[in-house]
Amino acid sequence: MTTPPKPSASASAAPDLETLMDQAEAALRAGRWFEAERLALKALNAARRQERWEAMARISLPLQEARRLRVGKALDRKKIAIVETTFHDADPVAPGCYLVQPPQVGADARRLRLAALRQEVPAAVICREPLNQIKRCPIVAIGAITIRARISPPKNEKKPSMEWFVTAMEAIGDAAIESLDTGMDLDRQIDHVLACLDSIPDHEKLHQLLHEMCLRATKGFERRLPPRLFADEEGEEGVEESAEDEESGDSEDGDDSVKPAKSKKSDDDE
Repeated sequence: MTTPPKPSASASAAPDLETLMDQAEAALRAGRWFEAERLALKALNAARRQERWEAMARISLPLQEARRLRVGKALDRKKIAIVETTFHDADPVAPGCYLVQPPQVGADARRLRLAALRQEVPAAVICREPLNQIKRCPIVAIGAITIRARISPPKNEKKPSMEWFVTAMEAIGDAAIESLDTGMDLDRQIDHVLACLDSIPDHEKLHQLLHEMCLRATKGFERRLPPRLFADEEGEEGVEESAEDEESGDSEDGDDSVKPAKSKKSDDDE
């Protein structure tokens, strides 16, 4: 059956969401990017639980802009720190770009990224894995799902260029977009993009795709599966916990992969 646009939530719930969106937009206008990102993400998740597609489309724009400004500040430092030792949650993070590489894994990169957000420090973080048999460099991101892309390794392993770093950031996001199964119900496609954004929050095209899909959903869509049921609140903490178990993997082929984060060991390790 065709699902019409869902009516607004109850009067008691609607003001909370509207207030969150207004606060996020106000924080962005005032240059408080980290606050804007937190509020926008909270509003986005609340709107998804209520199936308020129009609100999701609206709030995806300030979320994208807040993240774009934050990442831009990190890239402006034009300095890449290579991380090969364990990073702890309480460790201070300096502004700039971070390349996490073996023996550290994707969970370490996520821990570093989340710490930078908590400390309100502009940081761009990617994680590489060992070269595979065809000498491609796997880039991995973990969160709600695990995403991998394979690119050429940096010409200078000890001092990767900013061009290579940005290429890696774009490649992992593009791999996430390519993983989307457009045969799924539209709400399931939206959920997949949301999961990708949890793992790769700094990719602009993912936000643009989310915005476009939510606008499509406002017009109604064919639904073969019942609507998802959501807990009252979902946050980064629970996702991060599942991500801690992810182990770095290496694949012999050149295909990009997307896997649930809770798997103890990826197929690439076989």
